[in-house]
Amino acid sequence: MRITAIRLERRALDLDPPFPAAWDPNPRRDFEATLVYVETDEGLTGIGSGDTMEGFEAYEHLFVDRDPLDLERHVRALETIAFHAARYWPLEAALWDLAGQAEGVPAARLLGGAQERLPVYASTGAVLPPDGRAETALALREEGFRALKLRLDGTRVEDGLACVRAVRDAVGDTMEIAVDLNEGWRMPGDTRPPLDGDVIRRLVGELRELEVLWLEEPLPTSDPRGLAELRAESGVPLAGGEMTRTVAELDACLEADALDVYQPDAVLAVGLLRAKEFALRALARGRRFTPHTWTNGIGLLANLHVAAGVGGGPYLEFPYDPPTWTPERRDFMLAQPLRPDADGYLSVPDRPGLGIELARGH
Repeated sequence: MRITAIRLERRALDLDPPFPAAWDPNPRRDFEATLVYVETDEGLTGIGSGDTMEGFEAYEHLFVDRDPLDLERHVRALETIAFHAARYWPLEAALWDLAGQAEGVPAARLLGGAQERLPVYASTGAVLPPDGRAETALALREEGFRALKLRLDGTRVEDGLACVRAVRDAVGDTMEIAVDLNEGWRMPGDTRPPLDGDVIRRLVGELRELEVLWLEEPLPTSDPRGLAELRAESGVPLAGGEMTRTVAELDACLEADALDVYQPDAVLAVGLLRAKEFALRALARGRRFTPHTWTNGIGLLANLHVAAGVGGGPYLEFPYDPPTWTPERRDFMLAQPLRPDADGYLSVPDRPGLGIELARGH
């Protein structure tokens, strides 16, 4: 089997009302998705998505006319491109989709096959007032979620703490609460300074009293020593690594014992194969692996296959914050949006590959 072409398709959805993502200074009024199609001479086509793939056309020739199942070679080639240009990991997702189709099994089976479904946590994206967020937490509990993640605005820490307290008061011990400070990276053009260390330490102390599941990205993973010191001082589990550019950065955090939960996104950070390999190292050290999944339904599927393949957990991230972020918006390119079952689990599709069924062109 040989790759005959790699084709990109841009799809977009207008967002009305806009989605006010906590990590983005500008409310999102549209949502774009780039689909990657890897076509072969045997009629199989793999599909991936996640990052924008801008500029990939200059590198297509490095893959055309090669065996699509030579995954290790393709990953090494993508790593060399990432050094010079951009991270084109959606192409690797499409190759795993192809590999699963060729073998007639879900990609998760090829990635280890440890689990067939994972419990998910509702990953909220907007910053709401305390009473509003407590109300949404109760609604999520009624839907079957056993955990959720709240976003804190670093410029309004006291408001964020009040929100966490309100949710804890509302749900008691019936739900786990994770908290994301979003200090690991910035959107393009967002030049705000990092949060003051004293503010972070005081915040961590408050969150310890509220028994949070973890605090995500209080510092960038490029500071493993700072994370390790904060983790040792606070006793609060720390999470991060969703957008790391290299596996070496993740390994440096692992060696420093900087994090309790590792979250590299397979279609944004280091790819599926390297995420799997790192996850096994982290799990062997008694650390958790649960990837970031905030792209679209195809990116969520790719990360589900990796996490289920290695036996990640304790939960998988499920971006969900109605009414501004819903499965219908997130998965607009899919024929049916992904949803957890009544027990709060998301199952690996039983179709070969990633299990993608596309909606008609948008």
